[in-house]
Amino acid sequence: MVAFNQVKRFTSPQRSNQPSDEFSCEVRVTQRRFIPGLKDVARTAGVSMTTVSRYLNADLVLPPDTAQRVDTAIRQLGYVPNPHARSLGRGRSDTIGLVIPTIANPFFALLAAAVEEAAEAKGLGVLLNATSNNASRELQHVARMRRNQVSGLLFVSAHYHTPELVQALNDTRGLVLIDEDIPGVHSAKVLYDNYRGGWLAGEHFVEHGHRRIAFIGGPSELASTRDRFAGLRDAAAQADAEVTFEMYGAYAAAHGEDAARALLSLGRPPTAVFVSSGEIMIGLLDALHRAGVAVPERLSLIVFDDAGPLHLFDPPLTAIRQPIAELGARAVELMLAASHGDPAETEVRLPVELVKRASVAPPASV
Repeated sequence: MVAFNQVKRFTSPQRSNQPSDEFSCEVRVTQRRFIPGLKDVARTAGVSMTTVSRYLNADLVLPPDTAQRVDTAIRQLGYVPNPHARSLGRGRSDTIGLVIPTIANPFFALLAAAVEEAAEAKGLGVLLNATSNNASRELQHVARMRRNQVSGLLFVSAHYHTPELVQALNDTRGLVLIDEDIPGVHSAKVLYDNYRGGWLAGEHFVEHGHRRIAFIGGPSELASTRDRFAGLRDAAAQADAEVTFEMYGAYAAAHGEDAARALLSLGRPPTAVFVSSGEIMIGLLDALHRAGVAVPERLSLIVFDDAGPLHLFDPPLTAIRQPIAELGARAVELMLAASHGDPAETEVRLPVELVKRASVAPPASV
């Protein structure tokens, strides 16, 4: 079964138009390596190719003596199954797909690592695609995952969803939505308790005496944005405080910069601000710093994300922490459960917690 080369030397008889010396040449003969296939395993084990195929795909339980013959044939021949051929035969592969908006955001980078770790523990690989939060690229990546016959698809989106995307996702086997719900998509979902996150932020602000609170959110169409605002508003209202300013936009630093300028232009600005993501927070802090607005002396701040090293900021930032590792692990579990016939529309909402640091203090003026 090992490839090798043979060199044979031929000596020709003397010809009338050649010198008297012998004419010789070398002909190199290469023997190709024998690569055993399914047919060879079946012949050696004395069973059909279908039996071997179903046995390898765990679709058939063989009697012990037959299974031993197949295993022995595989070992003796050095047979290695072709993963692409197996995926075509089974209609699925040993790979799951993960589609996220970006890997530049620490939250999504940590989520990808959590999914990969959970998948590896189950003997699965991960095919990762980042969409740059672009709707057309989301459709392209979903189609690519289906062509590759992944065992399941974990999908994250952070923008308004088109009917085409909803239809494509509903047609995708083993789909699990992560982090953000998509109206009209019928699948398993692993989400955070966004309302509770907003409530915890509002509660923490009012405990420090804040009565005028701002909310800087992501896209207003997203359920997570609406839930975070609702939790903040309700917690404030319970203590006779209110959300006096709200602004929505993309999950980007530029939106945070715009929000800071809008806040600072108010005649009586809020004394505390709840920011809906780490990316928005970066832009907000940069604009506040350039304007000479100190946190928390002039403006207290809480951010919904504890994915980056927020404890290294000056001051360290109070945050709503999400259990990212659990998010990835539960998503993989739901995908595998759905592939075994469990209800496809299971919804899991993971709890969040408030991490208190130094970016919230009593207001300088009420």
